[in-house]
Amino acid sequence: MIFKKPSGGVSWLVVFLGNPGKKYDGSRHNIGFRTADALEKREHIKIAKLRFNALTATGELGGEKVLFMKPQTFMNLSGNAVAPAAAYYRIPADHVIVVSDDMSLPVGKLRIRAKGSAGGHNGLKSIIAALGTDEIPRIKIGVGVPPPEAGEQEIINWVLGGFAGKDADIIAETCEKACDALPVLIGEGAEKAMNKFN
Repeated sequence: MIFKKPSGGVSWLVVFLGNPGKKYDGSRHNIGFRTADALEKREHIKIAKLRFNALTATGELGGEKVLFMKPQTFMNLSGNAVAPAAAYYRIPADHVIVVSDDMSLPVGKLRIRAKGSAGGHNGLKSIIAALGTDEIPRIKIGVGVPPPEAGEQEIINWVLGGFAGKDADIIAETCEKACDALPVLIGEGAEKAMNKFN
């Protein structure tokens, strides 16, 4: 007889995207990690247990048991952390929420989607490839649009740069708003969350 690993009752996975390491702290690309920091303060949890190539914690949100995750694989390999966790807890793709930056949106704009393409985001691309579907809910946080004439190197510098002045205040508020959206998305569904927060 084959014994299955215990599911532990976790029914949702929330993945906060970013790059590990001090040099990426506060960058546009690490807005997922920054949202995780805001959630930790709010929910009195610490996303710090190393499992599945990620820092993790379990808690309740929206009436469900959730595994919170900050992949430590670097952005373009995020799927290597998400897929093993989803498989272990037998979490379907539509119960995996990804929180990430979006440089096609103005600073502070929140956009919730129930599914869709990666839109050029390497972290999402990796997760979609690893799970084999794009039917993954996501909360995208606008980090500002780089100048239209920017080349590839300028775009890299842009996403790895930080926020200053008014933008820093706007982003802090948006991370809190993303934390507000999570229990709605989990407990009431994507449509309700989109109507309320988009």
